[in-house]
Amino acid sequence: MWPQPLFKARRRFVVSFFSCCYQHILIHKRNLVNVKLKWVKDPVLDSVVSRTIQLKATSTLVSIIGSQPDYSLPIYGLSKHRGHLGLPQDLKLSTFLRYYPNIFQEFYLPDSRGTPVPWYKLTSEALKIYDDEKHCVLEECYMDILNTLRKLLMLTKERLLPLQTIDQLSWDLGLPYDYKNKMVAKHPELFTFVKLPDERMGMKLLVWDDSLSVSHLELRNLDLENSNQALAFLIGFTRGFGLKKKCIEWLNEWQKLPYTNPYIDASHLDPRTDVSEKRIVGVFHELLHLTILKKSERKNVSNLRSPLALPQKFTKVFERHPGIFYISKKGNTQTVVLREAYDRDQLIEKHPLADIREKYGSMMKKGFLDRSRGLYKKERRKVLKDDMVNLDRYDFESEEEMNGNLISECDSDETGSDYSL
Repeated sequence: MWPQPLFKARRRFVVSFFSCCYQHILIHKRNLVNVKLKWVKDPVLDSVVSRTIQLKATSTLVSIIGSQPDYSLPIYGLSKHRGHLGLPQDLKLSTFLRYYPNIFQEFYLPDSRGTPVPWYKLTSEALKIYDDEKHCVLEECYMDILNTLRKLLMLTKERLLPLQTIDQLSWDLGLPYDYKNKMVAKHPELFTFVKLPDERMGMKLLVWDDSLSVSHLELRNLDLENSNQALAFLIGFTRGFGLKKKCIEWLNEWQKLPYTNPYIDASHLDPRTDVSEKRIVGVFHELLHLTILKKSERKNVSNLRSPLALPQKFTKVFERHPGIFYISKKGNTQTVVLREAYDRDQLIEKHPLADIREKYGSMMKKGFLDRSRGLYKKERRKVLKDDMVNLDRYDFESEEEMNGNLISECDSDETGSDYSL
């Protein structure tokens, strides 16, 4: 038997110990919920976003023109597709096309009323890259890109997405222009089009494939599959981030939480828990890994809440986890970049399509600089003369106006559109 005073002292110690542990748990839980990490500018990843701001518009326009029998279209034919280009509203499409005369060759043809109208065709160099791109998308990487579309639909709770949502992500995913005819229509056993309750059209995946339902994080950690160790995300911060001690502790504990495969039903998870938050991070970690350049504009994923069965304000995970995602504010928009995919400004795992896009980017940079130096003035004047266009009669920009626009638009950095590559 314990002596009475010693027994009372031991009981006080036990009560005090568990009381302290309980308080520690409460504090620890509160810190997990309330911890906030600041946004810190990353110049290296900003440069990754900056050099591709207009790349989507250029490669999309190349695909549109290249899909024509004679590889040319009038400006009014191209203007129909402006909504898919992501260009600023105050930027004329003809002005953008003239930025890169080594890609888009301008000439003039009369319309039905005899009025000269600007037409654009691909230069021989651009046409060669476009042929390489077609071979990559429709032959070399066809099954890879097809499976990417299947995996995107498998991430959703009903294997269904509005076509508008897929269109917004199509360039990021490497889908060919007019993917509905060039890819989807060829596989009626896999896909079908359905009318949604809001009268929009959607695409539904008909067949589930277990072999595709393994996430990139799981593939990278196959050796941990049968262990009790939790799957953790690769973390990296901008130099000089200055992570506080409590944030480090929170992050270490958060990494130890169970990982939920983003392809399985997660309706059993309480959306107010940190396990649910880790699942949301896992969903976007997987989604960004499906993209060619491992990044996407935030607005492109903001309407995925319902299809992905996510809670309100789900995109807050991008701010909560700056070691996994970096939000670039270049180009008057927000772009989410997957940090682990880059070694400084270079992709670690490079898709063949990424190499082709780099070729477009190099052409854009060269054409932009050469044109701003006036190297194409004589050539353009010859085209205008040969096509008998009267600049005083028609609303075309002068070389001086265009060069002025180039300088003013390139100078804008944080607030305006960035046309540098």
